[in-house]
Amino acid sequence: MTAASRPPLKADLLLLAVTLLAAAGWIFSKEALNGLPPLLFIGSRFLLAGLLLLPFAWPSLRKRRPAQFTGALGVGLVFAAAIAFWVLGLAYATHLGESAFINSLGILLVPVMARLLFGDRPPKTTWIALPVAVVGLACLSLDRGFHLEASQWLFLIAATLFALLFNLNSRVVRSLPALPLTAIQLIVVGLVLTALSALTEPWPARLGGDTLAWLAASVLLASTLRFFLQVYAQGLTTPSHAAVIMMLEAVWTALMAAVWFNETMSAWQLLGCGLIFAALLINRWRWVRALWRRR
Repeated sequence: MTAASRPPLKADLLLLAVTLLAAAGWIFSKEALNGLPPLLFIGSRFLLAGLLLLPFAWPSLRKRRPAQFTGALGVGLVFAAAIAFWVLGLAYATHLGESAFINSLGILLVPVMARLLFGDRPPKTTWIALPVAVVGLACLSLDRGFHLEASQWLFLIAATLFALLFNLNSRVVRSLPALPLTAIQLIVVGLVLTALSALTEPWPARLGGDTLAWLAASVLLASTLRFFLQVYAQGLTTPSHAAVIMMLEAVWTALMAAVWFNETMSAWQLLGCGLIFAALLINRWRWVRALWRRR
């Protein structure tokens, strides 16, 4: 890799900050769920985040034709389904570190989904990584006598939908810049899930100060700032290079959960999470090797 073709250090540092904010979002969200029902929390979080991003995206949105928004709205509905399963999984989860590694399987499923939907040919490393990830998931289930909990199934569904979302976004973004696309999707998710919450969940009569503080942290730090930095940083580097760094989210989440919630992992959990992370590295081996050589 020549010096001219190397992704800038600025992009790496920003993406590292994004992974830390994303990991912190797991903690913020878990705490906020103590005072808010899941769909109401995630709906209001994304709606507020989308509205905060809207002024930055507005100059670009004004120049677009109405037909260009169709794809963004459709992808927003997929995003709503994915994040709904994620937050329901989080509500039932008893171990955040393990959950984050299961959710990270979405990265591994991206090329598989591309093959099924668009006929793209995944790299050979994907087919090596998949069985490693399956063994890792099996190790996590062995910790409970070969049984997957409800939260684990929900995170698996969310990971599959996130892989679908990534593929759809990569096509929609060709006609709509990333920042307005993000703002539209966040607002769509917020409107859909808040409406669904109104139909299916009891809303609290009042919110405590702690709940409001965790919600504010989720909106401002884990959503608005995170997505703004992510969109900016991804514009400075390649998607594959960014994906390698984004894999650190699960690692940071496990470490933060260990500090904040005093979580520990059994031998089976450590082995399972280690195998899933190894599968992610195998799947992105070419870019991992390039990143290492760059140093």
